[in-house]
Amino acid sequence: MTISSILQIPLTVDAYLTGEENCELRHEYIGGQIYAMTGASRQHGLIITNLIAFLRPQLRGSHCQIFANDMKVRLFIGGDDIFYYPDLLLSCDPNDRERYYCTHPCLIIEVLSNSTERIDRREKLLAYQTLPSLREYLLIAQNRREVQIHRRSQQWKAEIITAGEVALNCLDCALTIEMIYEEIDGLT
Repeated sequence: MTISSILQIPLTVDAYLTGEENCELRHEYIGGQIYAMTGASRQHGLIITNLIAFLRPQLRGSHCQIFANDMKVRLFIGGDDIFYYPDLLLSCDPNDRERYYCTHPCLIIEVLSNSTERIDRREKLLAYQTLPSLREYLLIAQNRREVQIHRRSQQWKAEIITAGEVALNCLDCALTIEMIYEEIDGLT
């Protein structure tokens, strides 16, 4: 069964989750409507790989779990269920163990692209702020060395980092800009 064969307007959460299990394409879900996800660039894939390679060893012996690209985050806003696929999410809540989504992430990272940047900077920023567990939201440019970080502790005010380190308070560690952009040539 594909998600198109169970498509109802509006689509129920159960039908959406069942469809996503067996679907080749990923879809985000907002209040009964689904939106197809696009593919990622080489730079996007390298950035996510670099992040996972650095962060995974930091998690050993903790309750934290990290997911890239295929784990959804579930939100409830204004009476609507919402499921997004962040590029990377980290949950350190031992009770946040649903099979196909997380509800209590402490860190969410999105790698910006031309097709998603506006949504990531506005819609998702506002939506993710409703998650009481979320401490940090990173937006990583893929066409230049630039990380924008929003922190709950700073009332979600944006901080732009183009060199040096990006502190991750929820893990008590720091990423370097060089590590994030390792193997990506031609960036300013």
